[in-house]
Amino acid sequence: MSLPPRVGPGCSAPSALFTDLYELTMAQAYLAEGMNDPAVFELAFRELPPTRNYIVACGLDDVLAFVENLSFEAADLDYLRAQGGFASGFLERLRALRFTGEVRAVPEGTIVFPNEPVVQVIAPMVEAQIIETYVLNQVHLQSVVASKAARVVTAAEGRPAIDFGSRRAHGVDAALKVARASYIAGFAGTSNLLAGRLYGIAVFGTMAHSYVQAHEDEALALERFARMYPGTTLLVDTYDTIDGVRRAIELARRHGRALRFDAVRLDSGDLANLAAQSRRLLDEAGLQHVKLFLSSGLDEEIIAEMVRDGVPADAFGVGTRLAVSRDAPDLDFAYKLVEYAGRPCLKLSSRKVLLPGCKQVFRRMNDGRMVGDIIARHTERLEGEPLLVPVMREGRRLPAAKESLAQLRERARRQLEILPPAIRALPPATMPYPVEVSAGLAALRDQLAREHTSVRRPA
Repeated sequence: MSLPPRVGPGCSAPSALFTDLYELTMAQAYLAEGMNDPAVFELAFRELPPTRNYIVACGLDDVLAFVENLSFEAADLDYLRAQGGFASGFLERLRALRFTGEVRAVPEGTIVFPNEPVVQVIAPMVEAQIIETYVLNQVHLQSVVASKAARVVTAAEGRPAIDFGSRRAHGVDAALKVARASYIAGFAGTSNLLAGRLYGIAVFGTMAHSYVQAHEDEALALERFARMYPGTTLLVDTYDTIDGVRRAIELARRHGRALRFDAVRLDSGDLANLAAQSRRLLDEAGLQHVKLFLSSGLDEEIIAEMVRDGVPADAFGVGTRLAVSRDAPDLDFAYKLVEYAGRPCLKLSSRKVLLPGCKQVFRRMNDGRMVGDIIARHTERLEGEPLLVPVMREGRRLPAAKESLAQLRERARRQLEILPPAIRALPPATMPYPVEVSAGLAALRDQLAREHTSVRRPA
């Protein structure tokens, strides 16, 4: 089986053809009209899903790898030639195309809010336009997953959470990025070996029901597995969970230290009730060191309820609801032109008003907590920390942008710590996190709106 093009540590970027047709038809039109002056595109989302108070920005590393290696190979150009509609002169321009611009971005692991630029691309129009699809694809998926995972981490209150989502993720690349994004957000690791190798993430695994089913009886399966993998986690719910726990206890009684397991996994049924019964049986047998690992249909709401009710769970495996972020599977991220040839650009579509011009976001703090953000023109200098930082110049990634996964994970941890408690909490906040538009940016928006209105008004 062939694997998808890899992006990440030690990986090459995918084909430049990972773009939409209209990106290239517009590029050809721009070049024909001599319109390839510097453009500024910004990636932002307009609204939070109803079940989210914040978003964790993620996916920048893959964007930078793609942009830094952007090129059309001969086979790509042959394909485009066969499609028709592309002039030979344009295809030759694509052959030589490389990204030569700048990128500013919010570092991965940073908490962001509606209308705040997450990635800002400053480059000749054609270069900036062509990368739109990939930028959106990577930042959208990984930010959705990182935000879901951060909520799980909050709910677990220090108990490890493991990514079990590969089987239900929407494709191989998505599964790898789920593992990466959830780790940045605080997960302990993943079950996926390829993700573990690519990203240096810890991998976890127990055993499958099929292993138990393939043996003559459950006790024999548990014994053989524990002998082969001392200190393993035994899956005990193939037939009856409590009977399975009793069989594991009997193994410990008969073999003592010669046969050691460190945890049992509960993967079906009323997990809260079964965990309580299992903990009692293990403790009565003197197996207080044996931990309970829970999985099956878990998400942050279920985990939070378990923690609140004192369910004796030591770790959680989170799969489907993480990989597809079932309650909030999408964000309305958009990659929009905000400036061309030094001229700020405005968009006045219904419910999609665009803040014009190249921007910066300033984050204000008080007593170690985030208290509010201001979206401003990039030339303004306001109170607070500027969130958008240079990560690429003249088409090459800057040294400061080459962060390890451990650094990104630590940033996400710190960001969650300094969030106001009501915003970090799982329920929708009664008062959203304050995000303002600076006076300078508001004045520019209003001025451009008046100019556009006067141009459109009949004489």
